Amino acid sequence: MGRTADSHVREARAQLVSALHLTANGDRAGLRHLYDLTSAKLFGICLRISGDREAAEDILQDVYVKVWRRAASFDERLASPISWLAMIARNASIDWRRTQHRHEAADEDALGMVADDAPLADALIQQDEARQKLLDCLDGLDSKQSDAIRRTFLGGLTYHELAERMDIPLGTIKSWIRRGMQALKECLGDG
Repeated sequence: MGRTADSHVREARAQLVSALHLTANGDRAGLRHLYDLTSAKLFGICLRISGDREAAEDILQDVYVKVWRRAASFDERLASPISWLAMIARNASIDWRRTQHRHEAADEDALGMVADDAPLADALIQQDEARQKLLDCLDGLDSKQSDAIRRTFLGGLTYHELAERMDIPLGTIKSWIRRGMQALKECLGDG
């Protein structure tokens, strides 16, 4: 990716982050700007998963209601804005599909054979604790290592893309990530 394309990507990301921050503060113009920037992509996700144009329009409306309510929880250090928005659209579309595939009521014997694959409360607590420990360990790393790990593993960049965006040699990026991952293992107690 050349310098011009890279600057366009940074500018687009900055616009999305800004619109999300405005939305988080209750700014309707910020939500409108966010909609203008992302609705085509999010509509495509909704349509692909739902397979129904009219349903996709309804789902998309639900997506932006959720974004309005959840914008304050967006953390640009953990995910790119478009990834965060796409996840909301994907989940809303999947939820819609689930509601469309409800079956007729089964008898009580059949209900007893249905497995409940929802995680147990203690598993959810453990996941939350593990997530918090990971974030604490990331915060304890050298800032270059932490940033490189966040941008590759949480932000979805390849090592090569990160090296280009940061204008740093690929070998240096790989070293930062390798040393950071070793420190994370020690911090998390896995090695």
